[in-house]
Amino acid sequence: MDATEQFVELDKLLVASSKSIKILSVLGWSEQTCHDFLAGLKRGNPVLPNITYPKFAYAEQKLVLQDIMNRSSRDHPVGWYIAETAHSYYIAAQMLEGLGTAAFRECSEALYGRPDEHIGKLSNLALADDFIKITDDFAAILNLSDDSGITGSFETAEIIKTRSDAFFKDYKISVIVENEMSSKAAAGSERVRLRGHSEFTANETEQLIQHEVFVHSATMLNGRRQPWLKSMGLGSPRTTATQEGLATFAELITGTMDLGRLRRIALRIKGIHHALNGADFMETFRFFMDAGQPERESFQSTARIFRGGDMNGKNVFTKDCVYLKGLLSVHTFLRKAIQERKIDYPQRLFSGRMTIGDVVRLDEAFNDGWIAPGKYLAPWAANQQGLAAYLCYNAFSNRLQLEEIRLEDFSYQIKDLAAVD
Repeated sequence: MDATEQFVELDKLLVASSKSIKILSVLGWSEQTCHDFLAGLKRGNPVLPNITYPKFAYAEQKLVLQDIMNRSSRDHPVGWYIAETAHSYYIAAQMLEGLGTAAFRECSEALYGRPDEHIGKLSNLALADDFIKITDDFAAILNLSDDSGITGSFETAEIIKTRSDAFFKDYKISVIVENEMSSKAAAGSERVRLRGHSEFTANETEQLIQHEVFVHSATMLNGRRQPWLKSMGLGSPRTTATQEGLATFAELITGTMDLGRLRRIALRIKGIHHALNGADFMETFRFFMDAGQPERESFQSTARIFRGGDMNGKNVFTKDCVYLKGLLSVHTFLRKAIQERKIDYPQRLFSGRMTIGDVVRLDEAFNDGWIAPGKYLAPWAANQQGLAAYLCYNAFSNRLQLEEIRLEDFSYQIKDLAAVD
């Protein structure tokens, strides 16, 4: 069996063995949990959520994943990709088997990181503090609330369905409303789920279209269309940071990102930090309330951190660490790719679910056609010239240090001409 045949065989095993290892869908809390907590809060007697999860046992799947890792040659880029993807599912299985324990937290940190993890010279937490301070400064002069074009869950679903049908053309995905969700939305290759009993502003709806449909659904569909590596159509845990970073960058470049959204991303990192250091569910909820979030939003932010974890704190879910580091990593990667004239790298990110490192490591596989380009590209990614211009100017403007410039420096004065004989 040559290397290509072996990779195809291992890839098939990977897809089959990972199908039952779902994370977000099994950790979600019901709408009733939120209702009961807020009702108790209103009475002055809030009760901590009591969540019961099924017992997970993945002994058989872990044996197959371990076999895939052992048989995958890490000396070959495709073999390395398959082994790392299998490894991330192995850790995810361990995490689900250890719900509420230290093992759950340790596996979560391995997959998604920690608030004190560094991005360059600064930690995720330090960057979050900066984001919060910046939004605080703007909040003093701007109204960060947005009540424009508010629609309910079902009407929003219809809007997203219309846009997704126009985008995919020959493929139809369903958009459904579910109450059992901690996040406002989640997307796969076949459906987009919206949280029930929620309201969405016009800008939030456009955020969801850019984030969920044009990135998450598109990359998964493109991955499933791959001729050999079908695992690129999986939402493997190792790709989460790049996926969320790419989707959040999509909001930024399309102008649908707002200060409130940036603030929520940063506050979640702070909330995780508090919870890891022993803050319980109620204390973490109070943190979000004190930061200015409404009661319902504060509950949902807290639920995202404590889903699968211990209500007493310390052993919690750290997934929301990926948004800020993912955004900064993807943005920096795209700038560097354009600088080095790798103009096809941004589009390669849409070929399936992968990490930014995969784009570089699998360069030969892309060039040889072993990995097919993505059919569905977000409009901003399909526009190579526009994206290149944006990134080039962004890189150029960063050469100016704002700390060295004053507003008064823009008060230009025409200088006198020297006398001419």
